[in-house]
Amino acid sequence: MEDNLNIYFKNINLISPEQKINKKVNLWVNDGIIKHCSNKEAEIDSKTKVIDAAKMVCSPGWLDMHVHLREPGFEEREDVKSGCEAAANGGFSGIVCMPNTDPVIDNAPVVEYIKSKAVSLLTDVHICGSITQNLDGKHISPMLELIDHGVVMFSDDGKSVIESSVMKLAFEYAATKDLIIAQHCEDHTLTQNFAMNEGFVSIKLGLKGYPNIAEDMIVARDLMLADYLGNRRYHVCHVSTIGAVRLIREAKERGLRISCEVTPHHFSLDEENIKKYNTDYKMNPPLRTNQDIQALIEGLIDGTIDCIASDHAPHTLYDKEVEFEKAPNGIVGLETSLGVTLTKLYHTGYLTIEKIIEKCAVNPRKILKLPQILVKEGEKANLTIFAPDEEWVVDKKKFKSKSKNTPFDGFELKGKPKYTINNGKIYQSAL
Repeated sequence: MEDNLNIYFKNINLISPEQKINKKVNLWVNDGIIKHCSNKEAEIDSKTKVIDAAKMVCSPGWLDMHVHLREPGFEEREDVKSGCEAAANGGFSGIVCMPNTDPVIDNAPVVEYIKSKAVSLLTDVHICGSITQNLDGKHISPMLELIDHGVVMFSDDGKSVIESSVMKLAFEYAATKDLIIAQHCEDHTLTQNFAMNEGFVSIKLGLKGYPNIAEDMIVARDLMLADYLGNRRYHVCHVSTIGAVRLIREAKERGLRISCEVTPHHFSLDEENIKKYNTDYKMNPPLRTNQDIQALIEGLIDGTIDCIASDHAPHTLYDKEVEFEKAPNGIVGLETSLGVTLTKLYHTGYLTIEKIIEKCAVNPRKILKLPQILVKEGEKANLTIFAPDEEWVVDKKKFKSKSKNTPFDGFELKGKPKYTINNGKIYQSAL
């Protein structure tokens, strides 16, 4: 990490979809400000570090809108500082932290505590408050107070709000400020004690399954509620099924204000991986079928799926080294998200780099009503710089996250984060 950066990226490919820019430039960042951004040479000073960036891409800083920082309460897994360093190492200049901490992010003091921990860090930390108190699914959190303290959205992520009356009330409270309700869509009555996706593979392995319909049913109900209440804003977390993609597509076609995200592991790994009984493949939602993966990719291509988010969920080695059925759900994802996304979507021809930047930098900010990042002279530098064609092997020992629970260790990826710049600081990726 360097402060007071003074660095010149020579001949870099600048891609900024909102500005309709896709061209080679010479980019000079000095003291946190973009001092020069042009195909012409800049008159740099002798203290400026020059980098040959002909094989690199510069984009507005990427934002991951689904991250578990674990602090307060589970600091042995992750804390605000380590999570933000992992984000910078993976190319993210901003994140949204989820509320399933201890205590839960359902009151102003916890919000202010997290904000205090994030002061002066490179990574911007936005906060998601819980829909219900202590994630109990029954009593609405003080949402209006949390909004006043800067919360950007609400979710009980990790749990679904099962009672329709509670979800209806949540929509009504959020509507007073036109904030978004984000749902972890899971009918828990159908998934209790699940270990993997329900289907032929689960039967063969003798593991309790999580049926697709458990996700689809909550998506369908919430879309009906959002529509009934006057087209309320609604976001589906980590969509994973054919049915959910279809429901969201149809809702968008009808003009509903719906958005959704997908994780890199859900569009790159399938249920066959569970045959390894490696608990780093255990997550919620579980890995689905190849047919589901194709539906997710189609949703990314046609715009049904708005953004890509990691669902970064750190667990210690002690947590994960148990029988598969007993292992907690979740994987770390901040440091592999960019590489997996470029490998599986760009280098396969499914999405252009410009479209990927939209889904990782532009659309998350649109959904959260955050200011868009402009890459031009005089603006604060908030940038993600990556090498789209650089090949590398994932080595979890190089992660900055406290936890190393990744299924991608040892994977060969193409597309690597290089530098993350924000808040007057620059981070060179150690991956």
